[in-house]
Amino acid sequence: MTVEAEDPGRDFPRMAAVPGRVEPCPRRVRGLVDGVLVFDTTRARYVWEVPYYPQYYVPVDDVAAGVLVDEGREQRRPWGTAGVHGLSLPGATRPSAARVYGTDAVDGVAGTAGFDFDALDWFEEDEPIIAHPRNPYVRVDALRSHRHVVVARDGRVLADTTSPVLLFETGLPTRYYIDRTDVDFTHLRPSDTTSTCPYKGVTSGYWSLETPAVSEADVAWAYARPHRQVDPIADLIAFYNEKLDVTVDGRPLPRPHTHFR
Repeated sequence: MTVEAEDPGRDFPRMAAVPGRVEPCPRRVRGLVDGVLVFDTTRARYVWEVPYYPQYYVPVDDVAAGVLVDEGREQRRPWGTAGVHGLSLPGATRPSAARVYGTDAVDGVAGTAGFDFDALDWFEEDEPIIAHPRNPYVRVDALRSHRHVVVARDGRVLADTTSPVLLFETGLPTRYYIDRTDVDFTHLRPSDTTSTCPYKGVTSGYWSLETPAVSEADVAWAYARPHRQVDPIADLIAFYNEKLDVTVDGRPLPRPHTHFR
């Protein structure tokens, strides 16, 4: 496989799905609003509306009776025509929170409902999912290493370590998580930013870079309590390759082009 000419610096694998792909999901998936069940299914479909991750589409037959309220509008999407529905539950309503697909939709989508992810609390089996469904084609590994990693900006060293944890996540550059004792916080200022990742959890801190010559927002972050699958990154500091100069074993890495930069 060759790397496209317009992205010569990419050294990480791309996502394995494109918008419009539909696949079965083997997991039990549930959605609730304020503790009230909206659906419970073992027949969900993964539908990629964007390249990065899928959404769950749920057979209408597995949605609780009386919850979907037809709003009398339609949306045309590449995989079919959908009727816009609200959700009506005891003590709670969610206008325009669901789209129900008719018989003209592609195989696997006809007869399903797609829900706004933020309108419900979601569970895969008995575990909550946050931000968006996990992509079945994404692998995330946190591996301890003895590579020599230096992070700098305009010659100013921000971190220097020979004991990083390397986090490999499909579709993203390798992230180098570094012990706080190997980070120079002199020019790193805490920010109020938080972010949520279904694979790693909720960040516990972000830092911006402030020097006499450079001001760059949110160049570093940490997870104090990451998901157990990536526990080795707990409380370590990671830096955006896209915003800073990262050198690994003496080799400067190109700044990658991602949706973060």
